[in-house]
Amino acid sequence: MILYPSVDDLLERVDSRYSLIMLASKRAHQLDEGQPELLDKYTSQKNVGKALEEVVAGDVIIDPNEKDL
Repeated sequence: MILYPSVDDLLERVDSRYSLIMLASKRAHQLDEGQPELLDKYTSQKNVGKALEEVVAGDVIIDPNEKDL
């Protein structure tokens, strides 16, 4: 279960749960591959949690030109 960030906070940044899952998954894979972290400090230790924290911070957004999402 996700405690932080809350689903309500996340859905203020993304228009649907599906988009949120796809965005967080894609970003978590990028972190797994060694992409740099965007925040100075994270609450979560796992990459999926870090990706969600980046989404709620507004550092990761959906690119409207991206066709895979």
